[in-house]
Amino acid sequence: MNTRRDFIRMTGVAALAIGFRFPEPRDVEEAPFKPNAWISIQPSGRILLTVGKTEMGQGVRTSLPMILADEMGADLSKVDLVQASPGKDFTNLGTGGSWSIGGSWKTLRTAGAAAREMLIAAAAARWSVDPETCIAANGEVVHPPTSRRFSFGALTGDAARSPVPAQPRLKSPSEFKIIGQRVKRLDGPRIVDGSAKYGIDTRVPNMRYASIVRSPRIGASVRSWKGDKAKAVRGVENVVQISSGVAVVANRTWSALKGHDAVEVEWADGPGSKFKSDEHRAQLERAARGEGIRTRKDGDATAALQSSARMLEASYFYPFYVHAPLETMNCTAHVHDGRCEVWVPTQDPNKVQNEIAHLLQIDPSKVDVHVTLVGGGFGRRLEVDYALEAVELSRAVGKPVQVLWSRTDDMHHGHFQAASAHYLRAGLNADQKLIAWTHTKAGSFHNIGAPPTADELKAPGFYQGWSWGTYDIPYAIPSIETTYVPVPLPVRHGPWRSVFSPSSTFARESFLDEVAHAAGKDPVAFRLEMLTGTDVVEVGEGDAKLKIDRRRLRRVIATAAERGGWGTSLPAGRGRGFACNVYDGDTHLAYVVDVTVSESGQAHVDRLVAAIDCGVVINPTGIEQQIEGGVIWGVSQALKGSITIHDGQIEQHNYRDYEVARMRDAPRVEVHIIPGEGSQPFGVGEPPVPPLAPALTNAIFAATGKRVRHLPVRPEDLIDSRTR
Repeated sequence: MNTRRDFIRMTGVAALAIGFRFPEPRDVEEAPFKPNAWISIQPSGRILLTVGKTEMGQGVRTSLPMILADEMGADLSKVDLVQASPGKDFTNLGTGGSWSIGGSWKTLRTAGAAAREMLIAAAAARWSVDPETCIAANGEVVHPPTSRRFSFGALTGDAARSPVPAQPRLKSPSEFKIIGQRVKRLDGPRIVDGSAKYGIDTRVPNMRYASIVRSPRIGASVRSWKGDKAKAVRGVENVVQISSGVAVVANRTWSALKGHDAVEVEWADGPGSKFKSDEHRAQLERAARGEGIRTRKDGDATAALQSSARMLEASYFYPFYVHAPLETMNCTAHVHDGRCEVWVPTQDPNKVQNEIAHLLQIDPSKVDVHVTLVGGGFGRRLEVDYALEAVELSRAVGKPVQVLWSRTDDMHHGHFQAASAHYLRAGLNADQKLIAWTHTKAGSFHNIGAPPTADELKAPGFYQGWSWGTYDIPYAIPSIETTYVPVPLPVRHGPWRSVFSPSSTFARESFLDEVAHAAGKDPVAFRLEMLTGTDVVEVGEGDAKLKIDRRRLRRVIATAAERGGWGTSLPAGRGRGFACNVYDGDTHLAYVVDVTVSESGQAHVDRLVAAIDCGVVINPTGIEQQIEGGVIWGVSQALKGSITIHDGQIEQHNYRDYEVARMRDAPRVEVHIIPGEGSQPFGVGEPPVPPLAPALTNAIFAATGKRVRHLPVRPEDLIDSRTR
């Protein structure tokens, strides 16, 4: 898997998500009616939905049961949930790419429609009536002409003997009763009262706890070690070298941590031991001004720039970021009797199963994966390194072992969002119209998976996959040329929330604001002026081909501007900024952001107005929550922490020196949802992130007159201009 689009193909197939309660095995009756692998109906009338998506705060435990219940005609309150584990019926349980709902939409509806038609057929046969005269609603099949009705539970036996329809009729949007309605998070009470179980909450009989001494520098390996002092700590039972370091295994967490501090390790330097992020930044910035692989060419941008009345240029830089989820990496594993059992907060259960099977040299069917709730994923838990550690240790000590990463472990030994540099140029004609645009991005391919193949490296579409926000610029500019320059990077880097789009969109939307002001035009009007002409355009090729619907983008821009008070004045020290984006050709989003910059250079986001078109709306409340969460994530990215590296050592250790947004940093968020015209819901988890930073920095310019071309924004970047 080399590109994000490969990842979406891998994870975006049919698999459902989560809902109300997970009954204990003893509470689940033997289901006589199971029309497919996802649904079974009990004689009591309760519906069991087998969920194949990981809940990590994105709200799929609410949205996906809504889809099922609506299509099936079920009572939403009678849906229970069972988490799917990898097996012959569930070969693709990945969660990512903002595609839990979109990827499950058709399959979930088809499964519910098939069950509905079978239940109706069973009831109609009992009444000797035409099935077309019956309906399913609120967990019952009803015959309106005679007011007769059967509960779903009363029909399970007969329905189980009916043939499964190959192509059941799906409801039209006018028939939806639940889809599109506001529903509160159904799992909210369990999360609040502490009964929801995350990976870190796993407890199994005879379990041991482990803490791992890891390399202090990138790529370093263990040369030698001594564990005598660690073994002297009360509760420590074993000190074991494994692939990722030296592990201390104890009968309680505190002992494992104390033993960890007592281990003596001598490290041998490896690749990356002298890596410096500031030198890498300079390399990226040089590369961004050099020759790259072309990812888009409309017209002749070079000639258009040369003939333009005015040419502008700017460079932007985007630093390293880490995922920093609240729940650090953890896994509990038990290797025994030729089998392995793991309890793990993962975004990719099938990968966990397969890689453990490979490690132990056993058949995947002998690896049982129990997927827990995830306390923050953001792409980090698509990797399985932390699960393999637990398996290695359990095999070594012969007992169940829980590996829990420290916050510093999480900061230093995950995979980062790669840094990138951007060089942009724009040409204006005598009428101050934008006639030429070039954007070169210098970045790095993910290095946590297989390297690109020779064929991939020859295909322009491959480089487009790493250039979201660059080649898919949505505006109608006569001449556009975008390029990508790959720069080697020894630091582990891979999927991160919104992946390649945040850096590119930051550069694009910020520079567009610069160009608008240089042309003497309002930034919103400037964008709308360039969204005329052809309404729907295709950019890219092969798997990287995207459709840009300028009508949808115009609507979200106009809505955000109107609701955000665009064009009205603000007091001194405050500014209003704008940015928008089309994410993966699907979700269209625009922001208006109000910012206050203090005399000391501190920037605070006061208010954010969002307008979004994400296709079919399942749960408006869930969409609002996703945008609010994305805004907080984006504020952290723009104003708080980043990762710096010196001589192979990451310089940040925890939330003290890698800051994230706190309650005091949270703005007032107002969300306006524009119902999509299509027949498909699109993702909302990732799209809120990319346009946040440029909207914020554009607002800072409006408040201070200072252009910010790198992240994160620091007070020293603003203090000289704020006091002008």
